Amino acid sequence: MQRREFIALLGGMALAAPGMARAEMPEKVFRLALVSPMGLMPAGSPNGKVLLGALNALGYKVGENLIFESPTAPPGKPVPPEKIIEQLKARKVDLIVAWGFPVVQAAKAAGIPTVVAFGVGDPVATGLVQNLAQPGGVVTGISDVATTLSTKRLGLLKELQPKLNRVAMLWNKDDLGMSLRYEASAKAAQAIGADVEAVGVREPDDFNEAFAVMDKDTPDAILMVSDSLTMLNRERVFDYAAAHRLPAIYEFDSLVREGGLMSYGADLKESFERVAAMVDRIFKGAKPGDLPFEQPTRYLLVINLKTAKSIGLEIPPTLLALADEVIE
Repeated sequence: MQRREFIALLGGMALAAPGMARAEMPEKVFRLALVSPMGLMPAGSPNGKVLLGALNALGYKVGENLIFESPTAPPGKPVPPEKIIEQLKARKVDLIVAWGFPVVQAAKAAGIPTVVAFGVGDPVATGLVQNLAQPGGVVTGISDVATTLSTKRLGLLKELQPKLNRVAMLWNKDDLGMSLRYEASAKAAQAIGADVEAVGVREPDDFNEAFAVMDKDTPDAILMVSDSLTMLNRERVFDYAAAHRLPAIYEFDSLVREGGLMSYGADLKESFERVAAMVDRIFKGAKPGDLPFEQPTRYLLVINLKTAKSIGLEIPPTLLALADEVIE
């Protein structure tokens, strides 16, 4: 080999080496967890499917560049949020997608970047963030406006029951976000000439006492606020409402598919797709505290006609016309 050819060969190897090195560098693998007040949610859960599907479209694939933390506790047995967050911090998760005020509060205290999907109440009033435009810290996400939603839900009950005077509101007293939602509902009720009866619970045994309170002075309707406690005892609420032929409104359409009468709340599919976009931005270097808190842009009214028929309730045509979905 002549000297000129040898130098050209060395130069070619030098130019190729950086590219070869880049090709061999492993892609960043992110660790992600989906956490609710009931614990870690599996990939196969409805919200897990939507989230991972949206992330897949953005280039994140489980088993390649994404590790999705799986639950270890038996289903139906909630684990304290603080314990879950402690475990996830030990596993060095990069980010948590969460709902429920206690979960987000624990994640914030642990300093883990968190994107809220729903269900934390007013994030400013609860102290989760400084303000909606510039949250600061490690938390951002999507949150609804409690006053607006409470007014809408009570208005729907009023349309269903024009003589509505009293609404029993079931909520977890230990959840600050839900307690603030109760206060918003109490104020909203005044605008339609109704009263909201506080029926707070803290543990499963409290439901018997709550039902006893309603037995003494039967309300015209029930509004159930969703958190881990009320969700785990939802069938007891369904049964009580059915036995006493009471209309009840819930926050999420999944409860209506299980037997509840009516729900009005954010379209969680849309919310989780938008959450995936936030996760993508954070994985690419954005700080959660620099991403504004957003509000849902689509809400769903779902009505179960089978449940209505079972309690002898006729849904007004005007209300049916507003429904996004009617279950027959």
